[in-house]
Amino acid sequence: MAGAAMEPDDFRLLNLSHFNLTMDDLQLALNLSAQAEMADCYCPAAVSDISMAYRRYHGYVSLVVCAFGILSNAINLAVLTRPSMATSPVNRLLTGLAMADVAVMVEYAPFAVFLYLVPPRAHSSELGATLLLWHMHYSQLLHTASICLTLALAAWRYISVRFPAHAPKLCTDARCWWALLLSLLAPLPLCAPSLLVFSVRRSSRAGEDGRTAYHVDLSDHARRHNQLLYESNLWLHAVVVKILPCIILTIISISLMNALYTAKQRKKKLSGQQAQALAPASAKPAKQQVQPSARRSRAEKRADRTTRMLLAVLFLFLATEVPQGVLGLMSGILGRCFFRRCYQLFGEALDLLALLNGSINFILYCAMSRQYRQTFRQLFVAPWAFKGSNNASPASPNASTAKGALPNGFAPRAPAANGVPSAASPKASPAAGTATARPSRAAVSNGNGSATAAASTAPAAPGTSAPGVRPPQSTAL
Repeated sequence: MAGAAMEPDDFRLLNLSHFNLTMDDLQLALNLSAQAEMADCYCPAAVSDISMAYRRYHGYVSLVVCAFGILSNAINLAVLTRPSMATSPVNRLLTGLAMADVAVMVEYAPFAVFLYLVPPRAHSSELGATLLLWHMHYSQLLHTASICLTLALAAWRYISVRFPAHAPKLCTDARCWWALLLSLLAPLPLCAPSLLVFSVRRSSRAGEDGRTAYHVDLSDHARRHNQLLYESNLWLHAVVVKILPCIILTIISISLMNALYTAKQRKKKLSGQQAQALAPASAKPAKQQVQPSARRSRAEKRADRTTRMLLAVLFLFLATEVPQGVLGLMSGILGRCFFRRCYQLFGEALDLLALLNGSINFILYCAMSRQYRQTFRQLFVAPWAFKGSNNASPASPNASTAKGALPNGFAPRAPAANGVPSAASPKASPAAGTATARPSRAAVSNGNGSATAAASTAPAAPGTSAPGVRPPQSTAL
């Protein structure tokens, strides 16, 4: 009906303020109507139902995880900063990772209380919207720093395992400090576009109490040029911050697993050759020949334990980051409709994965690192053992009668060469009871996670020292 005069009601339809709508609301409604069928294919109704059902409990679950994560990472910091542990570059990187995880959880706990436990009407205040915007930028910066530290940790271990001859020159203390510094500075340019993309905006609709409502939305800069800045930031975050690190860590993990398998096959082959070579020899020369080989074997076992532990850390990281990277990539390909209708449904689940990733490292260290367990016992268990021994009397003449004997099997600390007390010597073997470890040459760390035991050189020596060998002053987990 071109050329027909418009009635007053028609003019009212064009007046968006009559409906308390903005152009963005109208455009979104039109887009959702046009893509409703496609969006439903992206995320079925069941996904939305599950997401909304879990959202009611996410505040409580996240608070429990944050409490455990803050405590466990505080223990990690206390253990990893001991003099016998802090000199290892690998342990310094793990310390930086624990600090980043603690900072994330300390901020996330009050945010979870505000967003999930406080009445929703507080969310629409200007303070609530500002808190949400602060949380977005703060958590993104620290999480990106954790990604950079994980990459540095994986690269450090890769060099030590694949290029042991060049590791002393490449993996120096100075380069370790540079890796820590760059891991903290790199998130600034990577996350800078997000500072321009989002802002606190005043809503056109008033809140329930009649006050002006505020929300976080695209800034004026992000709306220009057909949302070019928003799209560029989405691709940068999905590809460079998420997908690319996951690809690099996957390649490094496969290489480390291949190195473990190769080392295992080589040890089997060498064991067979040594058994044949030593068969006709006399007992005494055979013992002298086996001892250096046994020391090399212990050093290799410590290196393998460190590699396995770091592989577990990498796999846990990949389990957290791959879903975020895939969803971010799909948001860039499928458009903002997918981001609003599907990506945001997984927000709480992705947050929980990230929190668990930062909390479980303590369990991994305890389960897979003998050096960590030994230092933990000396730091938290030994003082209680000393206190109990002062109040208890010997039950028998054999109880704690030897000079320097300590209760519960703890050996006294022996001073190191530089005056720093070394860790207590472990038991000779699980079956040897409380036999006293015989003195021998300690494995000497060269500052890059690799160690020299006796007269032979081996890759990075993780974990504790072997039975009968005093722990090195600089030993990776």
